[in-house]
Amino acid sequence: MAGSWLTFFATGPDLPAISDQGEVDRLYRKHRLRVMLAITLGYGFIYTCRLALGVVKKPLLDAGIFTPSELGTIGSALFFTYALGKLTNGFLADHANMKRFLAVAFLTTAICNLAMGFVTTLWLAVIIWGLNGWFQSFGAPGGVVAMTAWYSNRERGRTYGIWSTAHSIGEGLTFVGIGAVVATFGWRAGYWAPGVLGVITAIGAYLLLQDRPQTLGLPAVNDWKHDSFGEAGHTDIKSLWALQLSILKMPSIWVLCLASATTYVARYAIDSWGILYLQVDRGYSLQMAGTLLMISTLAGIVGAVGFGFISDAWFGARRPPVNLIFALLELAGLGLLFFGPTDLPMLILGMLLYGMGLTGLVTSLGGLFAVDIAPKRVAGAAMGVIGIFSYLGAGIEEQVSGRLLQHGTTVVDGVTHYDFGPAISFWIGASVVSMLLALSLWRVRRRD
Repeated sequence: MAGSWLTFFATGPDLPAISDQGEVDRLYRKHRLRVMLAITLGYGFIYTCRLALGVVKKPLLDAGIFTPSELGTIGSALFFTYALGKLTNGFLADHANMKRFLAVAFLTTAICNLAMGFVTTLWLAVIIWGLNGWFQSFGAPGGVVAMTAWYSNRERGRTYGIWSTAHSIGEGLTFVGIGAVVATFGWRAGYWAPGVLGVITAIGAYLLLQDRPQTLGLPAVNDWKHDSFGEAGHTDIKSLWALQLSILKMPSIWVLCLASATTYVARYAIDSWGILYLQVDRGYSLQMAGTLLMISTLAGIVGAVGFGFISDAWFGARRPPVNLIFALLELAGLGLLFFGPTDLPMLILGMLLYGMGLTGLVTSLGGLFAVDIAPKRVAGAAMGVIGIFSYLGAGIEEQVSGRLLQHGTTVVDGVTHYDFGPAISFWIGASVVSMLLALSLWRVRRRD
């Protein structure tokens, strides 16, 4: 059974090369656009299926269904299974047909969200949300493998930046769209709406995606673009596995793992608890809180694209100087968000700076930098190694933040109050550590 499943997902054989250069150019232009649409919009839409819990937290707390600590446990289940899955599925993605690999992943994560709308039991919620994390873990390595198969080395920074806007697209749809659904129809609809969107996305991804160019009779993209860095030749399975394992011997990869893990603490602190913070600490409605977080996601689109463009065009594809710039932007944004003036314009400015800085760092430390310094043919494995640490960091954040909030919860005259102070210190401290770790890679350069 396992063998048949692996065969189902396996990449197809190379077809005889197409000799007509005009036909080669036409097929590349056609499929490159479709692949980029599928991995960017598809991953963005399916991202709503992992963020729904952050939107429904206050309704669940108000209804007495779960406590803050229990919500932290449920949220961490997704991140821990996502971390493990991103490693294993990252390695598998290098061998897979993305058309099937991503479409099936999108469908199964949608089903998990549909199921969550019926669940009020803690451990059942933990199991289903954990399964959701496993299926979500196909998305990022699958997207990167598809991107590196269809876009060449010197296009990598810009295309990776465009693809990274998927995170912001998903966050924006969740914070505003799903937030409005929850405000109107209740917490169950907060799971069902992403589930329905996920089913539609799975169908669209299957229609748009393609397997590797060589399975269509096309040359490798680096040959088509005359942009080869001499990484050809690792095509048989044995050599590919050896090349994947070689990543683990690179010290810079391990530093990136830790830098990304601490970045993801801040990232999911805001994604998971930001709406609750704005509701209970700042007094905003669910829809207004979602709108404010939407501002950070719009800034994140600029940050993702801007990071790729700035590092490619202004710094010769060197990521470390731009890492520092975006880390300082993120810290400035967090400072304004939590410690700045309470007026709305300053809060908006904080959201803009945080969103731009954080998403730029996620673009780099969460994948682009690793793809730069690892062999191109094993981009999925590089993403997987970084990914397991990134989402271990996110899972630890959920557990620690939930417990800190639970410990600081008090009830006065029947009104529940939450002390966010310790959690905020934890989030900002992680961001500082991430910046220092990234700085230690100042001299590391792209693999040419």
